[in-house]
Amino acid sequence: MKRIPMPSPVRPTRRQFLKAAGAAVALPYLVPSAALGADGRTPPGERITMGFIGIGGQGGGHLFGGAWTYIPGGYLARDDVQVLAVCDIRRDVRERGAQRVNEYYSKKSSSGSSYKACQGYNDFRELIARGDIDAVLIATPIHWHAIMTIMAAKAGKDIYCEKPSAMTIQESRATLEAVRRYGRVYQAGTQQRSEYGGKFRRACELVRSGRIGKLQTVYSYIEGGGPVWLRWFGPGKPVPDGYDWDLFLGPAPWSPFRDYGHAHLFGTGPINWGQHHFDIVQWGLGADDTGPVEVSQEKVRYSSGVEVICGPYGDPTIGLGPGVRFPGEGGVVFVGAEGKIAVDRNVLLANPPEILGKPLRPDDVHLDRPASHSEDFLHCVRTRRRCICDIESSHRAASLMLLPDIARQVGRRLKWDPRNERFIDDAEANRLLSLPYRPPWRLG
Repeated sequence: MKRIPMPSPVRPTRRQFLKAAGAAVALPYLVPSAALGADGRTPPGERITMGFIGIGGQGGGHLFGGAWTYIPGGYLARDDVQVLAVCDIRRDVRERGAQRVNEYYSKKSSSGSSYKACQGYNDFRELIARGDIDAVLIATPIHWHAIMTIMAAKAGKDIYCEKPSAMTIQESRATLEAVRRYGRVYQAGTQQRSEYGGKFRRACELVRSGRIGKLQTVYSYIEGGGPVWLRWFGPGKPVPDGYDWDLFLGPAPWSPFRDYGHAHLFGTGPINWGQHHFDIVQWGLGADDTGPVEVSQEKVRYSSGVEVICGPYGDPTIGLGPGVRFPGEGGVVFVGAEGKIAVDRNVLLANPPEILGKPLRPDDVHLDRPASHSEDFLHCVRTRRRCICDIESSHRAASLMLLPDIARQVGRRLKWDPRNERFIDDAEANRLLSLPYRPPWRLG
């Protein structure tokens, strides 16, 4: 597989600059009013330029608008964003995507001229090598998330990455180190901290402000998840025209084409939804910079004594009686010495109910309140602030999702060192912190 080098920025010499400036003065030119922002649009120099890697499913929703994106028309409809590139290993998907972007901008142009600036790529390395792209949105199959995040950070891109943010704890740690090292903005696609009317934020503020007394137990409503390298043998089927099967597999073991790969092909357990739930667990605990000290398949324990049960709360009414049912979609239940709070994407419940009626005091915990998850990402790209689901919190949420699955594989309770991120005196469990890659792919 060809390697595409990351080019260094090319700066014009002073002679070249003056020559170009003189030519610009000597020749008449016309600038469309839209290019100057005269039609109310953000001038081009102030727009964030973006590339989208993986646009067939959720990535297409982010780009064009759809489920889980929460912005009408997607990033494409924003005047403060300019979409310069799309990438997909399916030729028809990327060509259709680039055409749709170009047609949209053509219609927005005051001159009605044809817009051809959005380019489609098969290989993501060509997209992130471009020096004119500020940020990338990664919505590929999960086994690509960490590698692409690290390569994008090295190339100087800010990153929005769908969950799970990594498939192993080694991958997750490597993304953290890369984003820190290269000073990039990072937002994980665990949007529950930003969306759903602020229900999750409100629940975590109340828990962390002591409204249910000393926190004792949290129910994550979901088990941990993990990775698995599937491999199959035999003659296989012909690879469909325009489908880059080798690039789809990437770091996974090579296998003959059998069928179109889906986003979670190399995941086990609830690896798709898990990070949503465990992210809220971490937020409610105020544990974005740490993790548990004991791990089993069924539960984990923190040094504070709080236990996280990897499953639903036993009473779906939360003790509120008939007519109440807590479904738990994306949600958790916090149990304290003086009450309970249950939150998911649809409801926020408390027992006793009056817990929710008391406003926060100035000295209570007040958490970030972004207008939306995408808005928070773009704001942080401009200001260089940390996103609400930044690399530190996403690393710990991903780790909390992955740890119970390692305990499941070895079949015993494990001692975990959250500072050094290693199991204590357990070489077998530590081997499961990473996964081998097919050459030439590697982390870093």
